[in-house]
Amino acid sequence: MSLSWSHALLMVEKYDEMLDFYTDVLGFEVTDAGELGENKVCFMSQGANDHHQVAIVSGKPPGSPPPAINHFAFRTESLAEVKGWYQRLSADDRVDGLGPVTHGNAWSVYFKDPDGNGIEVFCDTPWHVSQPVVDSWNPQADDDSIMSATKEKFSSDPEFQPIEDYYAARKAHLASRGI
Repeated sequence: MSLSWSHALLMVEKYDEMLDFYTDVLGFEVTDAGELGENKVCFMSQGANDHHQVAIVSGKPPGSPPPAINHFAFRTESLAEVKGWYQRLSADDRVDGLGPVTHGNAWSVYFKDPDGNGIEVFCDTPWHVSQPVVDSWNPQADDDSIMSATKEKFSSDPEFQPIEDYYAARKAHLASRGI
């Protein structure tokens, strides 16, 4: 038996700002919305096979701290998409704390939503690198330069290998456990 990630439900203080942020800034579409008791709830998705990937519900008390979750991560298909997100997010004054980070196995941009929740938009690199690793990268550079710089930074890691080899080993390990 295994689990796969489905969705997150956020209790929010700034419902209208959060709805605008997730739909206008991040491009989610509202799939359903309504009232849940005294609170408003909105379900949003970017996937054809997911009714919702993110949902928000009003009712978080004003001034409450964000939840104890560090961030929510959204995968993109390519480095070009991450760079596009960086450009788009850089130009939007609703985005706070934007920063490019590489973990060797991913190129990411991190930022905060209007309620202070951390968000990561990333794509995988072609390599596995042992974690935790945090370094910067230049989203303004061309793809070849980014690939070369990342490989150079992390190729001395003892676990550095093509991601396909890492996933094949994980698949074999899970199969040996009956998963």
